[in-house]
Amino acid sequence: MRKTAMAILLAASVGLAGCGSGGEGTDPIVIGGKPWTEQYILPHILGQYIEANSEYTVEYEDGLGEVSILTPALEKGDIDMYVEYTGTGLKDVLKEESQPGQSSEEVLDRVRKGYEETLNATWLEPLGFENGYTLAFSKDSGYDAKTYSDLAEISKTEDMSFGAPHPFYERKGDGYDDMIATYPFKFSATESFDPAIMYEAVKNGEVDVIPAFTTDSRIGLFDLETTEDDLSFFPKYDAAPVVRLETLEEYPELEEVLKGLAGQITEEEMLAMNARVDVDKEEASEVAREFLIEQGLIEE
Repeated sequence: MRKTAMAILLAASVGLAGCGSGGEGTDPIVIGGKPWTEQYILPHILGQYIEANSEYTVEYEDGLGEVSILTPALEKGDIDMYVEYTGTGLKDVLKEESQPGQSSEEVLDRVRKGYEETLNATWLEPLGFENGYTLAFSKDSGYDAKTYSDLAEISKTEDMSFGAPHPFYERKGDGYDDMIATYPFKFSATESFDPAIMYEAVKNGEVDVIPAFTTDSRIGLFDLETTEDDLSFFPKYDAAPVVRLETLEEYPELEEVLKGLAGQITEEEMLAMNARVDVDKEEASEVAREFLIEQGLIEE
């Protein structure tokens, strides 16, 4: 993996081939991430935990890009691992249709099999939280809705508009057309917004409902109410480390080490960490470190 000729010659000259700075591997483990808050925190949770619980060292490529950048980077070995969401792996990478009502375990099995067969990578055990979709609205709206079905009923009698990123209207399986076929919404209007703008749009009353992400700190920041997908329309979006199979071979203790993070992060905890970065302007790496210490996963 990513060895320069000079590094190989140096290792040979001192008789230490196979025992470089990465512990049993010859290079640091490179952890990638997407360019938004949660994905700046998660690489440091993985990396700091790995370094505290093994002899491996880590390098970060946090903020490298979205899934269209990270997937080829993983395939080529430019990165060794990153945290992905099962629904994203299923639909955006494997191009498979979601099946309403599938459990987290069923979706995980599908993406694990697909990645191993086509990408020479695998999914490890989920971290414990899901960053999925929720239909959100302003608390000032006066809607009394706990579920998507509740909102759909209200839309039949009240003037209710919907705003979402443009790709949401074009997606098949879990996009707008399929959503209103599953839930009988009667929206009076639809609007397209950049994902970074749609939270402000619903807060300011430009639209009434948006498809928010469950761990986005702007839900709390803008005082929004969220609802439950009671008919399981959206696929599961459980967060889990995706790792190259060659990396697991080169670093034989890595998979066992990362099992220690399985199920350790709740949705509420991830939401709180995101808020500390977005609202309190704390450093993602420090937020990750304090979380690991507070959970007793690493020592101070």
